[in-house]
Amino acid sequence: MDAATVGIAVLVGAALLLVLIGLLLVTKLFRKVEQGKALIVSKLRKVDVTFTGSVVLPVLHKAEVMDISVKTIEITRAGKEGLICRDNIRADIRITFFVKVNKTVEDVIKVAQAVGTARASDRNTLQELFHAKFSEALKTVGKQMDFTDLYTKREELRYRIIEVIGVDLNGYHLEDAAIDYLEQTPLTQLDPGNVLDAQGIRKITELTAVEHVRTNEAQRNEEKEITRQDVDAREAILELQRRQTDAEIKQKREIETVRAREEAETARVVEEERLRAQSAFLKTEEQLGVQRENQAREVAVAAKNRERVIAVESERIEKDRLLEVIARERETQLTRIAADKEVEAEKREIAEVVRERVAVDRTVAEQEESIKKLRAVEEAERQRQAVIIAAEAEAQEKLVKDIKAAEAAEQAAAHRAAEELTLAEARLKTADLDAKAKLRLAEGVQAESAAEGLAAVQVRDKEAEVIEKAGRAEAEATEARLRAEAEGARAK
Repeated sequence: MDAATVGIAVLVGAALLLVLIGLLLVTKLFRKVEQGKALIVSKLRKVDVTFTGSVVLPVLHKAEVMDISVKTIEITRAGKEGLICRDNIRADIRITFFVKVNKTVEDVIKVAQAVGTARASDRNTLQELFHAKFSEALKTVGKQMDFTDLYTKREELRYRIIEVIGVDLNGYHLEDAAIDYLEQTPLTQLDPGNVLDAQGIRKITELTAVEHVRTNEAQRNEEKEITRQDVDAREAILELQRRQTDAEIKQKREIETVRAREEAETARVVEEERLRAQSAFLKTEEQLGVQRENQAREVAVAAKNRERVIAVESERIEKDRLLEVIARERETQLTRIAADKEVEAEKREIAEVVRERVAVDRTVAEQEESIKKLRAVEEAERQRQAVIIAAEAEAQEKLVKDIKAAEAAEQAAAHRAAEELTLAEARLKTADLDAKAKLRLAEGVQAESAAEGLAAVQVRDKEAEVIEKAGRAEAEATEARLRAEAEGARAK
């Protein structure tokens, strides 16, 4: 192989390597786009838009993805904000618009520059951009139609709204609109102070009144027609019942006649049949008596033969049983003798084992006894130490408890003394107020119901009673104060 061939091979290999590197770079740098999205590549001098995919170079290019799929914008007008129709009746309406970014390079770039790729298909952004325009179009179309037309001609309403808005929305495209909800606004939500609402209320009232009158008229006509039909039906039913009764009476009379004739004929036939049956019965009884006697004689002979055969069979069975008993007792004796021999041998072996076990148990018992003594000594020492520690801890705890109990008793006594003093003062004030109230009440009652002299005597009695109660209350308060002081002194 000469140098030229080698050079060509090297060049071909280098070219293939470059091609492979280029393909690998393209594969790594190529960015595909999903359906419903657009790739915006910002280059040095221009902006490219692709809906399938493109090569994006690092640093030199900036790639952004925009969602161009269909999004919904919902417009709702209800209550006092309801849609006003041509007849000034408000309507609660909810309509959904379907909007997307138009799938053209120019529209995608326009939307990206105006709104931004991230906010282009955001629902809140779309609501901000188009809510006013769509709401105004809805109000414009609604004012051109009566409420009944608005309700019955929904397709026309939808076409008119789309026609007013238009399908081209500065890069966006209005795909369609759908009326989700459409009902008359309730009267309770209308404002009588609003001129348009007042006219709408009047129109609704007039229409509903007319409809109520028509409904009532239809109901009354229905009741009259039902009553007339009921009367006609009742008359027809009574006539049919009369005919049915006549037919039943006639049929019953004919049935009774036929039944009586049939019963007489049946009785005659029954008597004849009974006579024939009685004759046959007597003849049959005679033949049965002869057969019974023959059968009894044959039964007696058969019983005697059976008794003889049973006696012979019983004797043979008893003999066989005795032979079997003797053979079984012989086998039992032989088995018992062999078992006794085996038991004696086992007893000797068990005695040997018992002797060996007794020796082992004696050794084990001696060892266990020494272990128990050692454990008892250690346990006694541990208990002694534990008793000493417990006694010290109990003494410390008792000392702390006595100190705390003394402090708590002092505080409790001071608190009880203050409480008793407060209660005594309260009882004194209560008794004083009760006394004054009863005195006034007694004065008023006695002044109205008795003479002046009798009232004076009774008032003096009440005064004495009040003074006595006040003295008693003061004594109780003094006693409570003394008790509280004593309690405080004991606590100290």
